[in-house]
Amino acid sequence: MANRRKPDEEVETSPLFSRKAEVTARAGHTLAAHGMLPDTAYQVIHDEVMLDGNARLNLATFVGTWMDPMAQRLYTETVDKNLIDKDEYPATAAIEERCWRLLAHLWHAPSAKNALGTSTVGSSEAAMLAGLAMKRCWQKTRRDAGKPVDRPNLVMSSAVQVCWEKFANYFEVEPRYVPVSEEHLMLDGYELEKYVDENTIGVVTIMGVTYTGCYEPVEQIAAALDQIQADTGVDVPIHVDAASGGFVTPFLQPELAWDFRLPRVVSINASGHKYGLVFPGVGWAVWRHVDYVPEDMIFRVAYLGGEMPTLAINFSRPGAQVLLQYYNFLQLGRSGFTEVQQSCQDVAKYLSGKIGKMDAFELLSDGSDIPVFAWRQRPGYTDKWDLHDLSAQLRQRGWMVPAYPLPDGLADQTVQRIVVRNGLSMELADHLLDAVHDSVLYLNGFASPMPKHGRAGGGFHH
Repeated sequence: MANRRKPDEEVETSPLFSRKAEVTARAGHTLAAHGMLPDTAYQVIHDEVMLDGNARLNLATFVGTWMDPMAQRLYTETVDKNLIDKDEYPATAAIEERCWRLLAHLWHAPSAKNALGTSTVGSSEAAMLAGLAMKRCWQKTRRDAGKPVDRPNLVMSSAVQVCWEKFANYFEVEPRYVPVSEEHLMLDGYELEKYVDENTIGVVTIMGVTYTGCYEPVEQIAAALDQIQADTGVDVPIHVDAASGGFVTPFLQPELAWDFRLPRVVSINASGHKYGLVFPGVGWAVWRHVDYVPEDMIFRVAYLGGEMPTLAINFSRPGAQVLLQYYNFLQLGRSGFTEVQQSCQDVAKYLSGKIGKMDAFELLSDGSDIPVFAWRQRPGYTDKWDLHDLSAQLRQRGWMVPAYPLPDGLADQTVQRIVVRNGLSMELADHLLDAVHDSVLYLNGFASPMPKHGRAGGGFHH
């Protein structure tokens, strides 16, 4: 009789959405005097983030938004690992080294054994490390020659990602931006001699320009620097910002020479959480040889019972994403990465082909490099709306497609860009095309602003 159920009127009830924590207004900037049950706290946060957009429909970000269930399981099991603690987590540390040596080989380092690399929390940290290594190497060369080291500069396109502006600011390097133009939409070596001098610590090239997704011609830029060296004696290294392209080019354009096959390329960074297909955040920095990283940048830290060499700006950082990167290398292999990236590019070219045929638009890129493309409004099409209006209409339909000005040199022009990531299927692409078409009709005054729910199959047959 001890397990006899209480009469219904004696049973304690606590309906989730009627609990005090759910029905009481909460101050957002002060810590409450008392806590709440775990499942209530979970529900409060779960409900609030429902207001966010659907990550799968976010075509603005390069950052991965999907991994398979086994990867998610591995993530859950390893989220407590702190990568800095190599003494406590030696297996994770060994896998980190395995990953960057694999990338050194993938990017054609002369010897993966003599290369050097590290994981980072993203490409921004990797860029800081690469830029700092170039600055320190330049300073050493100048000091050995008895020359001043107080005016370093870094040459790059005006289309670089903001992390390079941060590097120049934080580490006191003069940024020299080469403006884009209609004839030169990216850094291509044209008039490079006007920007490079004996104080140039390096030239940054981009494999996957943020604005358009296009590759800068690294081999052509290297040839221009070869000519500058022949004419002036100034020897300038190249860093390749391959935040996106580093995980695309080896599989979709393996014949393209952009990496350590070019002797002038001394370092490369890439984002594992972009086309490396990992949840954020993990990045990678790899140098063609240990000699390109000054010894004074490597710290040997006594920590938790061991001594560990560290090459990083961050100290504590997650180990789980490094393990997820290795999971992708194991699970996909070369053929799997090729299949995923090819599928993304197929969708990008399909979308760009359809959008490029619309009277309202003209393409700046079509997804032939990384699976990213951009378009602008065709001159003279209309003065009643612009791409910001189109972006707002697409957002009402659930799609996040940004509109923004081009960099210096073309800043008076606005473009829209779509990033195709793993998870954007042809079926979803058709629905997106319907949304673009309906939005343009509405902006032109011919249709309702409301999405058409339950619409059959899609296609772009209008």
